[in-house]
Parts: sequence; structure tokens; C-alpha cells
Amino acid sequence: MILFLALLFVALAIAGFCAFVIFWPLALVHIRDRHPEIKRELGAGAFASPGAWRWLLARRYLAAGDRNLDGLASPARLSLLTIIAGLVGAAALWALSTLLP
Repeated sequence: MILFLALLFVALAIAGFCAFVIFWPLALVHIRDRHPEIKRELGAGAFASPGAWRWLLARRYLAAGDRNLDGLASPARLSLLTIIAGLVGAAALWALSTLLP
């Protein structure tokens, strides 16, 4: 049963990844078109950059004062948190399953 629940957490992480692949590129295109200073801060290849993900998780996009950017970056942040929570939950349950007889 524990491994089944771990698999559900993996499914949660996959669902978060699907949402992330939709919203994060949209947010990055918006940043590219309207916020060149943020684009310079995030650097090239921001889609897969841990620094850009930290920027997203820290909600630093709110400092731009752009409601459209907030509307794209907030779901991307939520989906990134969903990925992290799903993988942490799956790892914890997998570790628990190896400890229990």
C-alpha cells in the first residue's frame, strides 16, 4: 500500500510537470518581450536553470508590478511546488517502505 501511495505522489509530480511546461515558457516569453531587466537577471536558458527556478519560487516576479506576469508566473510557481512536493512525498514513502518489514 505504501508503494502505491508513493506512485500516486509520482503521478502528482507528473501532473505538476505538465502544468510547468505550459506556464513557465509563457512566463519566460512575457519576460522576454516586456521585462528586459528580468531577462538579464535570469540569463540564457532560464527554462531549465535552477537559479531561475529559485527566482520563481521566491516570488520575485511580484516586484515587476505586472499583473500579466503575475498571472503566468503564479501557476508556474504552484506547479513547481507541486513537482517538488510530489517527488519528496514519493521519496519519503519509498524510504519508509524499505525500512518496514
